[in-house]
Amino acid sequence: MNANKTHANKELAIKYAMASVEWQDLRQLTRAQIAYNLILPYPFLLLSWWFASQSWYVMACSASYLFFAAAFRQAHDGYHHSLGVSKRTVTGILLFLSVLLMTSLHSIRATHMEHHRNPLGDSDIEGRLAKGSWWQALLGGITYRLDIYRQGLRLSSRRNQRIAWLEFGLIALVVTTAIVLTVLTIPVLSLLTKVLMYHIVTMMLANASVGIIAVWGVHHDCDETVARTERNPVVNFLTFNLLYHVEHHLFPAVPSNHLPELANRLDATAPYLTKAHVLPSMATVMEFINHYANKLKDRNQRNNDSECPIRKRFV
Repeated sequence: MNANKTHANKELAIKYAMASVEWQDLRQLTRAQIAYNLILPYPFLLLSWWFASQSWYVMACSASYLFFAAAFRQAHDGYHHSLGVSKRTVTGILLFLSVLLMTSLHSIRATHMEHHRNPLGDSDIEGRLAKGSWWQALLGGITYRLDIYRQGLRLSSRRNQRIAWLEFGLIALVVTTAIVLTVLTIPVLSLLTKVLMYHIVTMMLANASVGIIAVWGVHHDCDETVARTERNPVVNFLTFNLLYHVEHHLFPAVPSNHLPELANRLDATAPYLTKAHVLPSMATVMEFINHYANKLKDRNQRNNDSECPIRKRFV
């Protein structure tokens, strides 16, 4: 009964926010913003390859993270046709990014649309990891990705299935090429092989970590709203506005460029929907530390009491 009441209250709050917040003007993009959206990931990709070719792997991993996050944003806006380009262009972008990210974005697109239709519901396989603990989301990253592929192919149209299988084929071709080059150890191609293997490994690791960051991080313990959000400007800058997640769920047609402005409007109109943040506050962190410190202190105290024969006699 309480669960149904909470769900009903959530639905009413969301409907009120969507009715009271002005957002249609935020759908528009300038030519400069469209160009920015299209170019954004690729300088980081080239930087990561160059750093990897020089064996500067710390710098390479930092650039790879920025590429992955920026490409994830580009694909995500592509799912919702908010990049400012045609549907045919979006198809080409997702196909190209699938090979670079080593994941089939057209199969993920199908499950992502279901995630928006029924967020955290029984049919939402994308949001499944948010219902468990953080360590389950961390350890379940690889099997979660395979489940997404299977469900995405089931939910897809025939056209989308064909494109997804093409993506899988191209990814397999890249991996096979990298393995062959590694086995043959051709001196002329050694640098290419090194960079290619580095890129494949980092993208595989990044894909395995999506569950803990992009699912559990933005959806766990969302009893009063559909998702979490973030207000730390540095974090939002480094994640390319991807953590404005409740804003995105309420108004998925708004491009990532305008999510900060949408967040300001939501804070002013419906602050109860934006109070759950992705990163915990310092007060929450200290409370967590003190709680476990006290538990550890109590456990040590009980152990000392049980081991002391004099204390045992007085108990």
